[in-house]
Amino acid sequence: MRYSTKIVTVRQVHFFPFLTTMLITSERVQKALATSNTQFKRFFGVKRATFRQMLAILHTAHEKLHKNGGKPNKKLQVEDKLLLALQYWREYRTMEHLAYEYDTVKSYVHKSIEWVENTLIHSGAFRLPGKKALITEGQIPKTIAVDVTESPIERPKKNRNRTIPARRSVIL
Repeated sequence: MRYSTKIVTVRQVHFFPFLTTMLITSERVQKALATSNTQFKRFFGVKRATFRQMLAILHTAHEKLHKNGGKPNKKLQVEDKLLLALQYWREYRTMEHLAYEYDTVKSYVHKSIEWVENTLIHSGAFRLPGKKALITEGQIPKTIAVDVTESPIERPKKNRNRTIPARRSVIL
């Protein structure tokens, strides 16, 4: 399989100013980046700038993980792992389907998605503000009452006379 290389410029992120260009060799990612902005957002659920930020974080984490050497992983590249995780989160596809599409096994798909999740969570770049940050001083929180009373489900009553018992000799 022959890969063509394409250099993608990444917007300088305030926590990774040294990472300005990345070499994208994955054909899937090149195909995804060739789509329009609206299609990209519709397919993967994030904007291109967010995708590039995620990719920059994952690349630095991958480099930090493999800085002392080790066996390079040839199954999926970092870009493919991110794309795989985004497809999993967006489309709710099974890991078996994703494994078939990416020519790998289900356990490696699971391991890749878990690595992407943990790496992005630990970076802190995509953390949502907490409950206390949403309520500023001078703002009164709104209270909403929801009626959650139980109501019985309408279904026919179970009656012994309505069911026809079967003889044991017929069943066996």
